[in-house]
Amino acid sequence: MKKIWSLSFIAILTLAAAFISLPLNVNKKFDLKLGLDLAGGSRLVFEADVTKISTDRKETALAGVRDVIERRVNLFGVSEPTVQTSRFEGKDRIIVELPGIKDTKEAVDLIGKTAQLVFAEVREVPSDEPGASPSAELVPTDLTGADLESASVVFDSQTGKPAISLQFTSEGGNKFAAITKRNVGKPLPIVLDQEIVTQPTVQEEIISNQAQITGSFTVEEAKKLSIQLNAGALPVPINLVQETTVGATLGALSVRQSILAGIVGVSMVALFMILAYGKLGIVADLGLFIFAVITIALYKLIPITLTLPGIAGFMLSVGMAVDSNILIFERFKEEKLIRAIPDALEVSFGRAWDSIRDANIATLVTAFILANPLDWQFLHTSGPVRGFAITLAMGIAISLFTGIFVSRNLLRLFIGKSGEPLKND
Repeated sequence: MKKIWSLSFIAILTLAAAFISLPLNVNKKFDLKLGLDLAGGSRLVFEADVTKISTDRKETALAGVRDVIERRVNLFGVSEPTVQTSRFEGKDRIIVELPGIKDTKEAVDLIGKTAQLVFAEVREVPSDEPGASPSAELVPTDLTGADLESASVVFDSQTGKPAISLQFTSEGGNKFAAITKRNVGKPLPIVLDQEIVTQPTVQEEIISNQAQITGSFTVEEAKKLSIQLNAGALPVPINLVQETTVGATLGALSVRQSILAGIVGVSMVALFMILAYGKLGIVADLGLFIFAVITIALYKLIPITLTLPGIAGFMLSVGMAVDSNILIFERFKEEKLIRAIPDALEVSFGRAWDSIRDANIATLVTAFILANPLDWQFLHTSGPVRGFAITLAMGIAISLFTGIFVSRNLLRLFIGKSGEPLKND
């Protein structure tokens, strides 16, 4: 019964993955997302005017602007944009890469606006229909990001939980006092670029220039909110200094040649497995096919923006998937000489696991270092390098699943209860 459930799960998973990954599927939702080097797109360079920002607050201001731009281009519908800050000849710049976008006028207009932060009030609007409940509308106040000096993460003295401390200017403090006086017990939405980022409830009238937003924040959530508020509190004008429409840097011919090379490489690996291991090799090739469709399906579902280094990571993980099978099959050759075939199969997987585990852990550690998810400054932060690392790590994880679970259950099926061996012919 366990074998039937395992094989049924493999069959359903393979069919679902094949439906998503194979070209026969015309659903645009399942298209592969290609990077600048494969699909082309646009590269925009903005220069930030931080002359009016004090030195100790420049980094926070730039981080806030970068966060706002990233959110804007994501709302614009651009898949996997790259937004990063840089310094060139003493000038602070923000570089935006938009894969697949050729006409950038609308994107430039959207990105180029200075972040606008506004405090709003919620007011009830009576309904024209008798007995109907009144509706609510947001009414912007005259308290804006220009009145907010800074927002920072603090810890609430009573609960010890993360909170956001707001420091207003003198004029902003007076405006805030008047707003809180007439909104006690009501929410006070804070709107950034026409999107509500938080709406704390006013507990009492606040007459000082300081306020605190409390709630069930994690430290990361509090940091993110403070950056969003500072983006409006420290409006940094940005000017477009360079706009480049990027064709697929590899060119259509190079892309086709790369795909052809990948197909030839996988075909040669599949042929080698059949020639070297006979029917065992056929089982390995079936596992390799399942590995490929699951991987491509995940690329489409997540989605992952695929670049040429990412394809290289996928091809390397194919080799690791085959390597697991080779270790198992070589062990199986030895074990079947001294024990029954079904027992030899189970022992082979068990004893080959140590070598498979160690090899894949070493590769995963390398992928972690290349991906640099913690943004350590002493490591590389290149997008293509990270793309290679992510596709490699995903491939390793999936290859472990197909090599150990899928291949094992397929071999159990073909060997059967009779114990008839799969000869290496």
